[in-house]
Amino acid sequence: MNVAQFVFPAIKGIQSNKEYYISMVPLTTLSKLFLFSDSELPPEIRSQRVLNKARIPEMCEYMINNTNSYVFSSLTASVDGEIHFKALNDDNPYLGEIAIPMSARFLINDGQHRRAAIVEALKRKPELKYEHISVVFYHDLGLKRSQQMFSDLNRYAIRPTKSLNILYDSRDEFSKLVKEVVNRVDVFGELVDKEHTTISNRSRVLFTLSAIYHGTEALLKDLELEHAQKLDLAISFWNRIASNIPEWYGVKNRDIKSAEIRKNSVCSLSVTIIAFGFAGNKVMKERFDDWEKAVDNIANIDWSKSNPQWKSTVILNGNVVASRATQQSLVKFFEKIFLG
Repeated sequence: MNVAQFVFPAIKGIQSNKEYYISMVPLTTLSKLFLFSDSELPPEIRSQRVLNKARIPEMCEYMINNTNSYVFSSLTASVDGEIHFKALNDDNPYLGEIAIPMSARFLINDGQHRRAAIVEALKRKPELKYEHISVVFYHDLGLKRSQQMFSDLNRYAIRPTKSLNILYDSRDEFSKLVKEVVNRVDVFGELVDKEHTTISNRSRVLFTLSAIYHGTEALLKDLELEHAQKLDLAISFWNRIASNIPEWYGVKNRDIKSAEIRKNSVCSLSVTIIAFGFAGNKVMKERFDDWEKAVDNIANIDWSKSNPQWKSTVILNGNVVASRATQQSLVKFFEKIFLG
């Protein structure tokens, strides 16, 4: 009697002295392969985290809105059942196909949210059924092995920094706007760290790309302007801010070391950049016709950390504190300076 099977093209490999297989699986097959029934079990007898359904809509929208450019990495799965590998020929012993009984139990070790998003996307966009995702299949060696695989697969996973995400994102319009702002604001240029969200002591930079992103986002919030107008306004705003902070140009012109500014001044802190944006947004809404004059009011601010003013805003117990409370204090301070 013939046993119903899943058959996939596959490449066989050896890892930790065990065979495993990499296959291209049609997206429509994913819902048939992987079923989740252990969400109510305690974590010590589960092999995977509980599916976080809140993540699915965003991932699904990503697929739907970018059908010609979305990218999903491989799923990793364990198979509780036989995996029969048939080589293409003697000259290609590692290239062929695998056959797995449909009665086998498939367990996702990595990628359950990708799988769930794909299933939802297929409901809305059935034509995706012609596409594939790579799946790495391992033999299921029991619960402890599956738990260990989940731990090992996630042990060294590090999310890219916000700055790096912005730098590499060529799809999001606002990310592109912010990168254009950085390129066209004279004082930013080489003084912006486009990879990290914190700045090392020896670095020459003053700002992070993520801080400028969030500051510009705050500046432009709810302003009814076209994209080009927002870009021009952001460039003009940051150039105007810079023209009133000699320390920034001192670093740019190499008259002052950036480490000295970071150590002794609050003018380039990320929390300061973001507060500029929020306060600037209020100015744009209340004094759009002469916002430049409002911004010029920061020209006489003493940015040194020894200034007692900062003790009630961004410096607590002698240390700079970047929190929601200190940011709100800075925003109120700048709004008062801008608007009088």
